[in-house]
Amino acid sequence: MKTNIHPELHEVKVHCQCGNEFMTRSTKKELRVEVCSACHPFYTGKQKNMDTAGRVERFNRKYAKKVEAPVIVEGAAETAEAATAPTEA
Repeated sequence: MKTNIHPELHEVKVHCQCGNEFMTRSTKKELRVEVCSACHPFYTGKQKNMDTAGRVERFNRKYAKKVEAPVIVEGAAETAEAATAPTEA
């Protein structure tokens, strides 16, 4: 195996935007990350839907199940009219 070809590993502190900090090893002196295991939705179970310019609503409108119009059966309309007609006493 060749010598002096591997980079040096340093103990570094990783800083996340959520405020979480933890120690790891890296070839860089300092790490700053946007998402860590403490704030990532996969690990926390919290879903954040970021709606950009109404795309979620547009998707829901496009693929929403359409409500079917009620089917009117002959004979059923006559009984419905008779049921709603006022009765004479």
